[in-house]
This record gives sequence, structure tokens and C-alpha cells, in this order.
Amino acid sequence: MVKGVPNALRLLTWLLVTLTLIFVLAPLIVVAGVSVSESQFIAFPPTGFSLRWFAAIFESNAYVHALTTSLKLAVLVTVTATIIGAGAAIALHRRRLPGTGLLAGLFLSPLILPSIIFAIGLLMLWSATVGPVSFWALWIGHMVIALPYVIRTTLAVLADSDPFLEEAARTMGASRWQRILYVVLPQCVPGLAAGAFFAFNISFDEAVVALFLRTPDLVTLPIQIYNQLEFSPDPTVAAVSTLMMGLTVFLIAIIDRLLGIQRFVGT
Repeated sequence: MVKGVPNALRLLTWLLVTLTLIFVLAPLIVVAGVSVSESQFIAFPPTGFSLRWFAAIFESNAYVHALTTSLKLAVLVTVTATIIGAGAAIALHRRRLPGTGLLAGLFLSPLILPSIIFAIGLLMLWSATVGPVSFWALWIGHMVIALPYVIRTTLAVLADSDPFLEEAARTMGASRWQRILYVVLPQCVPGLAAGAFFAFNISFDEAVVALFLRTPDLVTLPIQIYNQLEFSPDPTVAAVSTLMMGLTVFLIAIIDRLLGIQRFVGT
């Protein structure tokens, strides 16, 4: 007979969960509070309530340019990483390519490779073979980092997919591309949606690669925040950070609306 959980252990568990939530959420609450403060300086708790710092973001050419660059980069990385990741995941799942294990390790290696080492290597390689860094070098760097997440989430979905559906389509005369388009890809949608979400957020928030591949005309939003904190910090930094948090919540709400958050998390 299984004994009941002791009250002391139950209380300790709730205490640990509460402390973890406080540790995770407290910095976000502080940032959001500072973003609506009337103070000229970063201070918490906020003094008064004002949205002036959000307006200041769009009045600053530096922030607008950095935000535009980050959004354009994140969208491009999301599209390309999702397309390439879908193809790679399907090929790896079928195990019909020679050296499938080696390819899987190669695709997933950015997950264990420190970003700073990858950024330095990409900077040296690009400078030696192409020339000065550009938007496309930053795109390649972000896509390499984001690609493993698309592949992993898609492989997780394919592992639970029904292989007999494709076999039934083949028996009914569907060609290979028809089976991929109408049978395999629809089953991959939850994994692709999760991978696209991770790819967008990773690219939009990535700072290490962007720090090494930046130029005076190529600055992403995280790097602009870093520059602002280094030289002249003000609540505008908190306002930008709050907008970035809001964008993440907005994307999660869209996924919940289209796919259902439980199906999304299940990937």
C-alpha cells in the first residue's frame, strides 16, 4: 500500500515552486514597472505612471532602425529555418540517407557549441572569404543557431506520427511529393509551428552573434539595448524590454488560437 505524502514534504514542495516562480517572474515585474515610471532614471518601485518611454522608443531613430533590423532578420530566419528544418527532419526521420547519424549530429551541434565560439569562427571565416560582415552574415549565424530547434520539434512530432497513412496514400497511387505535401507535412504542423516560434524568438533575442557581427549600420535591438545600458541608461531600455516580452506573449496567444497551447507544448 502506497503511503500518503507527508505534509512537511508537500509544504516544502509548494515553497520551492513559489520561490521558483518569484525568482523567474520578479525581474519581469521590475522591468515592466520601470517602463511605466515617470522618473528620468531606472528605479523601482516606479514613481507615478507614464507611457512616455514607450513613445520615446518610436521617436528614436536608433531604436526604430534596430527594431526594424531585428524584425526583418527574425522573419527571414524563421522562414528559412522552418523550410530547411522541415526538409532535414523528414530526411532524418526516414533514415534513407547515408550517414544519417552523422548528419543528425551536425544539424544539432549548435545546441552544444558555445555561441561565442561560433560567432568568432563565423566572423573570421566571413572576413577571410567574403569580406566585411553584412546582414547576410548575421542571417546565416542566426539561422544556424535556430535550425536545430525546428529539426528537434519536427522530429518529435514525426516520431509519434502514423506511418500507415503514408503507406495508404502510396497504395492509392500518390507520388512521393504528393505524399510529402498532403500526408507528411500536415502531420508536422505542430512541430513546425513550435520550431518557427523558437526560431523567431531566438533570432529576435540573440545578442552574442549579433555583437560580433555588428557594424555601425547593422545593429539589432538587443545590441541597441546593450549600448544604451552601457553609455546612458534610462527607462526606455525597460520599455523596449517590455515590448519584447509582450511580443512573445502575443506569439504564444496566436499559436494557442491556431493550434491550441496543449498541442503546442506536447511537441
